[in-house]
Amino acid sequence: MAKKQEVDARHYDVILAPHITEKSTMASENNAVVFKVANDATKPQIKEAVEAIYASQKAEVVSVNTINVKGKVKRWKGKPYKRNDVKKAVVTLKEGTMIDFTESVN
Repeated sequence: MAKKQEVDARHYDVILAPHITEKSTMASENNAVVFKVANDATKPQIKEAVEAIYASQKAEVVSVNTINVKGKVKRWKGKPYKRNDVKKAVVTLKEGTMIDFTESVN
């Protein structure tokens, strides 16, 4: 387990936002939460950030899986453009713990 520490500004640079979709909601039934993270974030950094940001909810991370989603090429008014690349992290929590996004964050 990563050592406990105070919430630092760098943790908010790692975890950008929760990724709430139908598929991620179904994953929450299996103690998994999906976050959009920085493209250069590593798995240990993601684990440390989640445990620090959601320490009030006593979130304990068991594992972190990352997914790099490449941006699609689209067209708008006939001109092509590229969507941004996104990195997502599927964070599996310890049995019996959960993260509630509707509560306020420290």
